[in-house]
Amino acid sequence: MSPSSRYIRCAGYEIHVTEWGPADAPVVVAWHGLARTGRDMDELARHLAPRYRVICPDTLGRGLSQWAARPAEEYCLAFYARLAADLFDELNIETAQWVGTSMGGAIGTVCAAGVVEPRLQGRITRLLLNDNAPELAPAALQRIRAYAGQPPAFETVLELEMFFRQVYQPYGWLSDAQWRHLTETSTRRLPDGRVTPHYDPAMVQQFTHHDNDYLIWDHYDRLHIPVLCLRGVDSDLVLPATIAEMQRRGPGQRGLLQVVEVPGCGHAPALNVPAHYALVDGFLTAG
Repeated sequence: MSPSSRYIRCAGYEIHVTEWGPADAPVVVAWHGLARTGRDMDELARHLAPRYRVICPDTLGRGLSQWAARPAEEYCLAFYARLAADLFDELNIETAQWVGTSMGGAIGTVCAAGVVEPRLQGRITRLLLNDNAPELAPAALQRIRAYAGQPPAFETVLELEMFFRQVYQPYGWLSDAQWRHLTETSTRRLPDGRVTPHYDPAMVQQFTHHDNDYLIWDHYDRLHIPVLCLRGVDSDLVLPATIAEMQRRGPGQRGLLQVVEVPGCGHAPALNVPAHYALVDGFLTAG
């Protein structure tokens, strides 16, 4: 099954969306990580498409979406929630289940809580956090910020692919074809002809202008929906102590949290193999 490619207006920007599956099927929003694009969700979306309408946005400043005119103000979770609220309205999404990798999970948490975007209150019915939590390890955040804020440039696409293979080794196993797909869907050429990852480097201003933007316990505590946290066994971003705290409060305290450790992965599982599909399927169909 092939996706459709759409461009819609959200919060004043043109946002690119890849859409899979029947228009009248139950909706799954699949949101990518910090320095990635919605095309990372292609494998999972292709698997889900026979049963779901799968919406995979490129966040502002990533992939084929516009870049922020005011990066210090707009590269933050609150603005991303505004994008998501407009996305729901523009695509006529009444309710959806949400699958979010890393940053995409944090956006989903903020959206589902409905604090900064009351328009989304009650419209996200289930939340899957793919190696994301309401508190992230500072050392890992610094690592991500360091490589994302200064994206390298290479003479050839093959050199960029080797860089991606090294940086994203914690994703777990990817076939050669999947590595090539990841590369080709997240590459742009610079004016000098070299290639670099397809995002606005200024998006890391989220970390300098929005202190503790990823410390979102107040949003997590408000969730009254089922939550599945997939933690890569080797993740340096989501620590065991944070998982324990998640189990003591919010959805955990209410008996709505499930945690699964994903072997062979760090930050974050690529959601690209049958074992990962089974975890997602089990959660989405549980309700």
